Amino acid sequence: MPRVMVSSTNNNNTNTPNTTSNNSSSSSSSSDENIVNIYPLSNYYFGSKLPLSFKDETLAERAQRMRTNYAAYGLRTCVEAILVVEMRKHPHLLVCQVKNSFFKLPGGRLRPGESEVEGLKRKLSRKLCADEDGCDTDWEIGECVGMWWRPDFETLMYPYLPTSLRKPKECTKLFLVKLPCSKRFIAPKNLKLLAVPFCEINEKTYGQIISGVPQLVSKFSFNFIED
Repeated sequence: MPRVMVSSTNNNNTNTPNTTSNNSSSSSSSSDENIVNIYPLSNYYFGSKLPLSFKDETLAERAQRMRTNYAAYGLRTCVEAILVVEMRKHPHLLVCQVKNSFFKLPGGRLRPGESEVEGLKRKLSRKLCADEDGCDTDWEIGECVGMWWRPDFETLMYPYLPTSLRKPKECTKLFLVKLPCSKRFIAPKNLKLLAVPFCEINEKTYGQIISGVPQLVSKFSFNFIED
């Protein structure tokens, strides 16, 4: 089951959540907060817009920018979204491929004083919507399901805060974002949006954070909604 690149032409970690199927186009809301409705990939429109300008050219430059920002603002907090769709009765995770190189979840760094929910809405709108100002706030942000910590300015992160660590440099929080039955995704041309089946997500290809997503959401039951 290969990953799918989604674009305007398209209208083994096996910790896969429980899944059920519903043949109705609508479903009554459940009192169980651990049931999440997910919809077919074909329900969503995918287009493109002008490419983003990326600040980081090398790991060394990124590390230096993090040092400068840490000295000015302290702990760097990032928020990222877990967006799940259905394809062939299997959950797929939407991930971004940056410059045909590495993979990451949609999201980014919070501004000083910005709330996690509002910051994630802003980042999702800026990267995945036609609105360049990031004013589209039509995102249902769910609970925070995981946190990763960076002890220094290098690339390695931990899914826990070591007791010996007094001053972590970065915290990345992962939120489950519930998608509506349909939506328009407009991504920059240099930010490919891929739908990756849960059964193919692995650390070697997708990195630490993404590879842990199937386990993080394993407490949820995914309810497949079919048109």
